[in-house]
Amino acid sequence: MLSIINKELFMCVMLQVQQGIGKPSVYHAVVVIFLEFFAWGLLTTPMLTVLHETFPKHTFLINGLIQGVKGLLSFMSAPLIGALSDVWGRRSFLLVTVFFTCAPIPLMRLSPWWYFAMISVSGTFSVTFSVIFAYIADITDVRERSTAYGLVSATFAASLVTSPAIGAYLSASYGDNLVVLLATLISLADICFILLAVPESLPDKMRLNTLGAPISWEQADPFTSLRKVGQDTTVLLICITVFLSYLPEAGQYSSFFLYLRQVINFSPKTIAVFIGVVGILSILAQTLFLTLLMRTIGNKNTVLLGLGFQILQLAWYGLGSEPWMMWAAGAVAAMSSITFPAVSTLVSRSADPDKQGLVQGMITGIRGLCNGLGPALYGFIFFLFNVELSGITSIQPDYAIPLQTSPETLIPGPPFLLGACTVVVAFVVALFIPDHPTPPATPCQTRKSSASLAGAHTNTPLPGSDEDFEPLLEDKENKACF
Repeated sequence: MLSIINKELFMCVMLQVQQGIGKPSVYHAVVVIFLEFFAWGLLTTPMLTVLHETFPKHTFLINGLIQGVKGLLSFMSAPLIGALSDVWGRRSFLLVTVFFTCAPIPLMRLSPWWYFAMISVSGTFSVTFSVIFAYIADITDVRERSTAYGLVSATFAASLVTSPAIGAYLSASYGDNLVVLLATLISLADICFILLAVPESLPDKMRLNTLGAPISWEQADPFTSLRKVGQDTTVLLICITVFLSYLPEAGQYSSFFLYLRQVINFSPKTIAVFIGVVGILSILAQTLFLTLLMRTIGNKNTVLLGLGFQILQLAWYGLGSEPWMMWAAGAVAAMSSITFPAVSTLVSRSADPDKQGLVQGMITGIRGLCNGLGPALYGFIFFLFNVELSGITSIQPDYAIPLQTSPETLIPGPPFLLGACTVVVAFVVALFIPDHPTPPATPCQTRKSSASLAGAHTNTPLPGSDEDFEPLLEDKENKACF
């Protein structure tokens, strides 16, 4: 009798683990993103120390190689993971991406060589954003999606605003080991949250296979779907826009705070305040302003406005030489942060319901590629203009790294100015994106033309109006079959 009770109790627990807590919501996605990037943000200071201690003579070269390999792997794997999540569901791939992305954290103090090797390889799974955005697309309609994407992006910004300062304080007060331990525990909490609390968002009728069930390579192969998506002019234009706009942004992240410290002469405390202020403004921009702009001027115009802010911001960074100019440009940079959630909404509206993971994976993969190319591009341009990183004798508390600037340099920040030119091209490309992308097939149309779907989706009806979730990308008023 006791064994039967224990068996039933075990089955109830397993069922609860599989189902999660409540219905899928944006708040599940917000918690997952916050915990993952908060854990990595804590390691900002310890990672600089370990990087220099491990590679004292080639610190920035090795860092560039690590980021390059990681970005390339993300670019290659993001569409694959997104496509598989369209078949098997989002929850299991959230668990996989978060687990392998955070796996290198405890190795930082155990074995630095293995830590940096694992960071490089973890690029294969560092695509949580693509799965998260597909998760949100499953549970929101078109009108709500931009607000949800903005909330997730704002949460990402909030985690990076708070965690580096907390990590730096704990590192200075108690040592790096405590910071690494805390980051590891937060990562474990994120994994447990996904395992126990996050419910599956993809409706059963769209999950054509469960984990462990047989699946053909034609069903799992993302390249067949990639070729079909690549034939969509709208998606291609969006991908080109993302690449041209995020490439300078990725390079900026790698060098901007060092640039403020050595060229504009910001103190470490001023830089910390700058990060906090710009981060808070970014949160406001991606929540309040993004929602208002999407409702008033539309999706495409919001993307164009964000790109316009980015052009102004980069040009100001490149030509400005006074501290007040950096503060003003920082406020403009906060407004430019609306671009990514607006682009994600636009590409989501342009894709079929069964391709949400794939197209979001494409966008995340392109951003990963930029994360590898951008820092190298900025470093090379600084070198061409005689703004060089010299040797580091030791890591100081403020991590000041001496810069040698040629007196003949007329432009304080040439990479930022070139980045502005790149975004101008992105702006021109975005002008050709249709104002109203062609809506994806309705459930009835999908059933009638199964050939338009990837092999796994043949002759499978999409969820109807009686489901708990909105049919993706379908207006509430147009659910009837004709």
